Formats: sequence, C-alpha cells, structure tokens
Amino acid sequence: MRVHTGEKPFSCDQCAKSFNHLGTLKTHMMRIHTGEKPCSCDKCSKSFYAMNSLKWHERVHTREKPFTCEQCANSFDQEMALEAHKSDQHRDVTEYKSFACDQCPKSFTTLNSLHIHIRVHTGEKPVICSHCPKAFSNPNSLKVHVRIHTGENPNVCSHCTNAFSVYANLQRHLRVHTGEKPFSCPQCLKTFSQSNALQVHMRVHTGERPYICDQACDQAYPIDLTDHLTDWTDQTNMTYLNCKFYLNYLT
Repeated sequence: MRVHTGEKPFSCDQCAKSFNHLGTLKTHMMRIHTGEKPCSCDKCSKSFYAMNSLKWHERVHTREKPFTCEQCANSFDQEMALEAHKSDQHRDVTEYKSFACDQCPKSFTTLNSLHIHIRVHTGEKPVICSHCPKAFSNPNSLKVHVRIHTGENPNVCSHCTNAFSVYANLQRHLRVHTGEKPFSCPQCLKTFSQSNALQVHMRVHTGERPYICDQACDQAYPIDLTDHLTDWTDQTNMTYLNCKFYLNYLT
C-alpha cells in the first residue's frame, strides 16, 4: 500500500532520505554511509551489498548455467539472458503482431505491453522511484534505475568478474571476449564491436567534422576534443603545433 500512499516510515539517521521498506534503508546505509559489503565470495576477494548479487557472481567461478531454453539446447547463467534469447530466437511472429500501436508501426505480444508502450506517445510516467524524484513509463525501467541506489549489478560476465546493472551493457562487454564485430562499414571492409565506433569511422568517408575547437585553434575534428584539449599541456606531442593555444603555452 505504501507505493500508493507514498508513505516512507523508515528514515536514515545520517541524512534526510526516507524509504518505504526497511530492507531498502539497510541497503542505503551500507552503500552510502558505511560502505559495508557483508556478502563475501569465498573464491575471490570480491564482496557485495546483497546476497543475490553474490549468487550471480558465484556463477563466474562455477560456470553454472541453470536457465535452459526448452526449445533448444542453449543454457544461460541468468534468467534475463534466457528471456532475451527466447524473444530473439523463438518468438512467434504472428503472436508478436497481435497488439499493434495505432500511433507507430510497433506491435506487442500482450495488451499490457501495448498499454505501457503508449506512454511513449502520451509522455505519462506513473512509476516513481522511492529513492529519488525520477519517474518512468514502465516498471522495468524503474527496476534498472533502482540499481543506481542499491549498487546491484546482476548481469555478471561469464568470462571475467565484471558485472553490469543493465543487460545490454553486458552484451556489449562480451564482445571484448568473443572478438565479435557486428557493425560493418558499408563503404569499406572495416568492422567494429560498437555502433558508436562505426559512426565515428563513417566520418572518414563523409568528411564530417562536427567538433570545433573554440578555445584555441578554431579547427574542426571528426572525434571528441577531449584528447585534443589534453594534448595542449603535452609539450612533447607535435600533433597540434598549429594550435594557437599550444603555441601560447610554449611561450
């Protein structure tokens, strides 16, 4: 009922925050104030705020994959990964198109999913975080967001000890281990592991230079200027000798 009433009876004695569940307050205390991580792995030095995060992590050592697809031989270490696999590989296309949005081409497997999607068009965000003022259009987005507050990273890499709060970030990370480069340049033979790397590469062909150095040399660059600005202070780097700021720095 506290979700509806907004009641938050559990208050932190070290800051102004309050929570609707005692467990959430305890997690807040450990993550923000005490830094305590009581759930320790007995096979490595890692420790976690919550027991479920430790259980997910332990599969890194055991290589356990308890979630098996009933339609093929594939198995997964996380239920979320199994559901994503089933959606990608075994989805019934006719069922998928049962509930269509009348404002865009998207369709959904359930009426509830359609109702949640419609909020994209209406701007409605009825799902509110109990830790901060942020609001979301669907419960799944809230669930992922709450991990910012709890420190939970349930998406654990099966090749190393890295863990992620969002499954899509784990999928991108896995390409480090598999060497997969699914993003191909349509104008040359180069391939990339990340879509943003392909976008930057395409500027080689288009000649686009969207980043202007307005602090020094007035030149345009195809990539972010962070490295360029950092190199101002490196007198041994000869790349930007024409940069006015660089010349002023030398004098």
